[in-house]
This record gives sequence, C-alpha cells and structure tokens, in this order.
Amino acid sequence: GIGIATAEFRAIDNDAELTAALKEFGGSGILKTRRLGYDGKGQRVFRNMDTGGFSGTCEAMGNVPLILESFVAFEREISVIAARGPDGSIAAFDPAENVHRDGILHTSTLPARISHQTAAAAQAAAAKILAALDYVGVIGVEFFVLADGSLLANEMAPRVHNSGHWTEAAATVSQFEQHIRAVAGLPLGTPGRHSDCVMENLIGDDIKRVPALLAEPDLMLHLYGKAESRPGRKMGHFTRVSRRS
Repeated sequence: GIGIATAEFRAIDNDAELTAALKEFGGSGILKTRRLGYDGKGQRVFRNMDTGGFSGTCEAMGNVPLILESFVAFEREISVIAARGPDGSIAAFDPAENVHRDGILHTSTLPARISHQTAAAAQAAAAKILAALDYVGVIGVEFFVLADGSLLANEMAPRVHNSGHWTEAAATVSQFEQHIRAVAGLPLGTPGRHSDCVMENLIGDDIKRVPALLAEPDLMLHLYGKAESRPGRKMGHFTRVSRRS
C-alpha cells in the first residue's frame, strides 16, 4: 500500500464471501463494483441484514469483482481534483465539499468546511496516488472527513470529475484544460481559485430551471445538449460565484 487510509473492506468474488463479510460487519455495509461505478450505479446497501445467505447477489451485480465496505461515521465528503504531467509535475485544486442525493452528486461547494491541515492532507494524498500510479492526466479523489479532521479515501476516478466542474467558473485553469495540458506534455496551469462558488448539477426535470438560471447574475451555465431528460440523468450544471472569502 501507499499509506492512505480507507474504510474497512473485504474483497468479494462470490455469495459465500459476501455472507461471511456481512456477518463480520454485523449485517451492514455497501457492496460496490471495484471498477466503473458512478452516480450510485454498481452499488447495493445492506443495513442490519440477516446474514444467513445472499444467493444470487453476485450474479445480480454482474459477476464482476466486488468489495463490501463498512459504514463510516463521517462529518462530510470532499474531493480533490489533481493533475500530473509526464515529467512528474503535480498540481492540485482546492478540495470541494460535496453533497449527494440518491447517490448522485448534487452540489460542490468551495471553500470546503475543513481546516487548512485537512485540505493539505487531501491534496497530498491525491498527489501520492498520482505518483504511485505513474499517472498522467487529471484524476478525482473522494474522501470522507471524520470528526477529528482525519481522512479516509473513498473513491477515485481516473478522469475529469463532476465535482471539478466548478473549475470552469472559479479557477485560473479548468480541470478540462489541465487534463489537455497534462496529456499533451505542456506545463500544468496554476490551479488557483479566484472565487468562492457552489456548483450544482441539473438532473432530469431540473432542465426546466434554465430560463430562471439564465437571468441570474454571477452564474455560469453549462448544458450538455442531451435530447431527452430522464430521472437521474445529468442534463447540465451551473456554478454560482462570489467574492473569495
């Protein structure tokens, strides 16, 4: 390992391992696919379950490698968007504080309500992951923040990330430009944040809010051009900006 703490978890490859792990965790936990999960997809939550057996669960999850993760008593969730160039240079944006609804990101707020020490620790952890993977490009790393300010790494996405969309409106370089700079071998941009902001996703029928949003000052709107809105489908996002505190 590289010394980054996570929630307690068990690798799951069959129903027998799931039954044993749930028994160990007291019948509660989150079953997740190890790869390609997003927006609550590829997850199943167990709460105070009878641990007598879960025949067919792994098949229902697609017979892919899984983990069962224990529940964590956390105060908030944050994420760090960071980039690494082919020369090993690394640049990390300020952590965003994230709120999810129904497993889908709702808002990302900056600054996050964390100490400078916690923010620096999150950025350092993201940098450590980038270096360990010899990764080039932008990555998003999500963390749980515990009551004492310590961090547990939750998930990572090897790409630009929804919780980094705020960088379009409130940073000197966006995560998208930063990714292109990294993979093209160009110097990384300075990831400075010039404004406080709240990024909010437009999901499903939220698209009907667009006329009102267009009338708001200090708001950047980004629509994805999708032909049809559906429940749970991201149709766009907007970012409200204000003077940096």
